[in-house]
Amino acid sequence: HDMVTGLGLQIIFYEDRNFQGRSYETSSDCADMSSYLSRCLSCRVESGCFMVYDRTNYMGNQFFVRRGDYSDYQRMGMSDCIRSCRMIPMHRGQFRIKIFEQENMSGQSNELQEDCENIPERLRMSECLSCSVLDGHWLLFEQPSFRGKMIYLRPGEYRSFRDMGINGTRVMSMKRIMESCS
Repeated sequence: HDMVTGLGLQIIFYEDRNFQGRSYETSSDCADMSSYLSRCLSCRVESGCFMVYDRTNYMGNQFFVRRGDYSDYQRMGMSDCIRSCRMIPMHRGQFRIKIFEQENMSGQSNELQEDCENIPERLRMSECLSCSVLDGHWLLFEQPSFRGKMIYLRPGEYRSFRDMGINGTRVMSMKRIMESCS
């Protein structure tokens, strides 16, 4: 057990609300929770940060969880249960993201290195439909001031947010996932 806590990341999932029923603990990504639990309605983050998703393979609605207790997944605004999860590694270097107005990295673009509370206002961009994450891990939000549905992005190219099972979500703000999240 000490080996796992040594990794510094740990999450425990439970079948029922309020940490009841069978449980499954992990410190890594899990693309399909159903191989461990028939359903998952609550979780407890012992350490680190994770994204939890209501569809398998990191699709659908997603929610950022840090150390703490989450007794009812549906109260967090999710329609269903947790079906997959992703561990967020700690990033200590710089942060850089390039966002584009259109899909497939086209249209007007802007490069950011820090949080942006209101993309349309600050960057004069009406939409943000694709992006390239150059450094660090980011959370994108459908409303200004880091509210509404969120999207977790690790370094890589994202040619269309729709491919991630996110339909009609406009990105209005974004923030870096800093190491303070433990």
